[in-house]
Amino acid sequence: MLVVMQAHATAEQVRAVCEKIETFGLRAHPMPGAQRTAIGITGNQGLVEIGLEELAGVQEVIRVSKPYKLVSRDVKEDDTVIRFAGSEISVGGRELAIIAGPCAVESREQAFAVAERAHRAGAQFFRGGAYKPRTSPYSFQGLGLEGLKILAEVRERFGMKIVTEAIDHESLEQVEQYADVIQIGARNMQNFSLLKRAGRARKPVLLKRGMSATLEEFLMAAEYVMSEGNYNVILCERGVRTFADHTRNTLDLSLVPAVQRLSHLPILVDPSHGTGKRDKVTPLSRAAVAVGADGLLIEVHCEPDRALSDGMQSLYPDQFDELMEEIRQIAAILHRSMPAAPESTHRAQPASAR
Repeated sequence: MLVVMQAHATAEQVRAVCEKIETFGLRAHPMPGAQRTAIGITGNQGLVEIGLEELAGVQEVIRVSKPYKLVSRDVKEDDTVIRFAGSEISVGGRELAIIAGPCAVESREQAFAVAERAHRAGAQFFRGGAYKPRTSPYSFQGLGLEGLKILAEVRERFGMKIVTEAIDHESLEQVEQYADVIQIGARNMQNFSLLKRAGRARKPVLLKRGMSATLEEFLMAAEYVMSEGNYNVILCERGVRTFADHTRNTLDLSLVPAVQRLSHLPILVDPSHGTGKRDKVTPLSRAAVAVGADGLLIEVHCEPDRALSDGMQSLYPDQFDELMEEIRQIAAILHRSMPAAPESTHRAQPASAR
C-alpha cells in the first residue's frame, strides 16, 4: 500500500502516519519528493485494513499492484539522487557519475597510478575490488583488508569516493567501514541474506544485475535492500549471458529506459564487464550515455596486460581520457553535464613522486 500525503503536509503529520502504520506491526517507508511525501507500507499481506484516510495531511491511500513497491515510481515519482555528505558529488542528478579504476586492487603503487589518471580525467569515483569473487578458486581473490586500506588512502589523496564490492556478510562489515558505496555484484544479486544486510548498512548500495536476471527480478533484488530501510540504491546493468560468443556478455542497453520508466532509482552501465573486450568498451560507453544512463563504471589499468584480474577489458589511461572527452559531447546534447577535470593536479601527484 501507498499513502500519498498532501503537498502541505507537515513533518509531524508524516510522522504521525508512520507511527499509526507501525502500530499494526507493519513498516512505514517515508519517501520525500519535490512536491509531496509518499509513505510506502510493507509487510501487509492484504489482511489488514488500516484506517489512514482520515488522518491529518493524508491525500489518498493507494494499493500498489506491482510486486516491487519501494522501487516503483508509484511510490516516488521524482528521480532519486544519491548524495554524499560534505561533497557535491552525486549519482542520479543532471551530472553523470563516472566510476573508474582497476578491476582489482593489486598494490598501492598500481592503485595510486590508476587513481591519478582517472582523477585527472574527471572521474569522481574510484572503483577497485578488495574482495574478488572468481570462477576459479586458484585465481587472484583480492587483497582483502589491505586492499580496503589502500582504497581509503586513494580517497584521502585524490578526494574520490570509493566503490568496492562486498561478497559476503564478513566482507560487508569491512567494506561498510572503508568504502563510500557498497557494491553487490552480479553473482550475489539474489543472495537475499546479503541484500538484507546491505539494506541495514549506512552507505549507498550499487546493485549489479545478475547474469540471467529479468527486469522484474532485478528490481525485486533492489526491493530487498530498500525494504530494510536503505533507500540509497544505485542500479547497474553489466550484461547478461546469451548465445553470443563475440563478447563476454551481451550488454542490454534496452534495460536503461525500461528501468527509468518503472523505477525512480538511478541506473548506471558497466560496459567493461558487459563486453569483456577492450575495443568494445568505448563504443558501448558512448551508447550507454546516449540511451540515458546516469553514469558509467569503467575499468582502467596502467598495465592491463599484466593485470591480475580482467585485463582484457580494461582501458589504458589514454583511452579513458579520450572516452571522457567523447561522452562529454554526447552528454551536452542530452542536456546533461560531465564532471569537470580538476584544474590543478597538485593533490594528484603519481605515487612515485612521493
